Amino acid sequence: MNGYPPLPKDILFTAIAPEMILTLVAMVVLLAGLTMRRGPYTLLVVLSLAGIIASAVSVFVFWERTAAAFAGTVISDQFAQMVRLILLGIAGIAVLMAEPYMQEKRIYFPEYFALVLFSTAGGMVMASAQNLMVLFIGLEILSLSMYVMAGLARTEARSEEAALKYFLLGAFASGFLLYGIALIYGASGSTNLNELMPALFSPSPEKRLLLYGGLALVLVGLGFKAALVPFHVWTPDVYEGAPTAAAAFMASAAKTAAFAVFIRVAIAFQPANALWVPVLAVLAVLTMTVGNLLALAQSNLKRMLAYSSIAHAGYLLVGVVAISNFASARAGISAVLYYFIAYALMTMGAFAVASLMVREGTENNLIDELSGLGTRSPHAAAMMTVFMLSLAGIPTTAGFLGKFFLFNAALQQGSLGLLLAIVLAVNSVVSAFYYLRLIVVMYFRPAELPVLPRPRWGVQVAIALCMVGSILFGLYPLGLDQAQQAANNMMRVVQTVRR
Repeated sequence: MNGYPPLPKDILFTAIAPEMILTLVAMVVLLAGLTMRRGPYTLLVVLSLAGIIASAVSVFVFWERTAAAFAGTVISDQFAQMVRLILLGIAGIAVLMAEPYMQEKRIYFPEYFALVLFSTAGGMVMASAQNLMVLFIGLEILSLSMYVMAGLARTEARSEEAALKYFLLGAFASGFLLYGIALIYGASGSTNLNELMPALFSPSPEKRLLLYGGLALVLVGLGFKAALVPFHVWTPDVYEGAPTAAAAFMASAAKTAAFAVFIRVAIAFQPANALWVPVLAVLAVLTMTVGNLLALAQSNLKRMLAYSSIAHAGYLLVGVVAISNFASARAGISAVLYYFIAYALMTMGAFAVASLMVREGTENNLIDELSGLGTRSPHAAAMMTVFMLSLAGIPTTAGFLGKFFLFNAALQQGSLGLLLAIVLAVNSVVSAFYYLRLIVVMYFRPAELPVLPRPRWGVQVAIALCMVGSILFGLYPLGLDQAQQAANNMMRVVQTVRR
């Protein structure tokens, strides 16, 4: 009637409803921020949280609905929905802790809140991507926002240095990823993950070699974003130089989105596990070990947390390796999803407490400056203790259950999984030294600095949510049923596609 052809049936905007809502709200927040100069940014916090809640509601509305949309380039299944919820939770905590920190640090850039929302939307696109080009678009949306966030403390040379390093290395990594996608397309004639397997078993050695090279370059791009060894060198400098609120978001959101993609790719290439499992297993051992050993030598809190995040990337990679075996795939997927939650809670919480170490615009991040925190700021010390114990994997914390599920998934994988489980256990013991050292500094060394000022409501709420979550998810595996349900749903979809 109107002269336009009807929309194809696979154009389903409901499949990307959470991303659309968050992007629209981000635009509103960006425009509202133009009217503000030096804060307070309470209005932007409220708008951002409203957008996050609205996006989360859309996730719950379409939770049971699995849909492949836009010519199969996007799949909205329960795995994608759960990753979306985790990313939205991370964004909510990042928004809550940012406003007080920015005021104390005198960072008057209201665009931070819009950048968090845009970056979260990019991560959500990555989680639902079933096409390598859609993955690349999501990765760039995620990354470009983070490059800007890293340099928001413009009066500090280290922040500008962090942004420049992150941007340059990230651009190289994106180039590797895009060139890898081009090679994969040349070998298979497609960028859809479900259509790449025939090229792996092609009788043409040239096509197979081209595909192997493309997969290797894609691994480089994703390894950079997940901070896997040896693609980790940017992490400590960027986390140290970036504003603490931005570093907290980067440490959690980027890793969650990157490993969601790792799971998608691992599932797609599960029949060819002999090709990629040994590579990921070696990367897991290197990442766990190097991250923990370098963290032992750190005197700066943010650099210690950066190397800690590298080690945790290695732990997550153990769960990805478990996906190689069809019998252990469900356990691996659910374990990684649960660890996303545990890691986000304890890492965001630790960075939130670190953000309290700002006085008169100056931030102190040396571990020695936490001396006597147990007497001069007992609440902050108690909360940091919970996060350190959870990061160390002490029982009754979320970190313990998260590692337990990864350990269990690895054992189901076979002999290689057993080896990885042993390495994971040994590295957990090593990591306890630097986590417990921080507790010793807070409680058994004399105070050298004055009492911390009472934190504002935003950071109080953020820290309280992370602390309560770290304890609740450690006492009872909340969300595990949903993670297992998401894993089962994902495997059913894969089996349907392969038929």
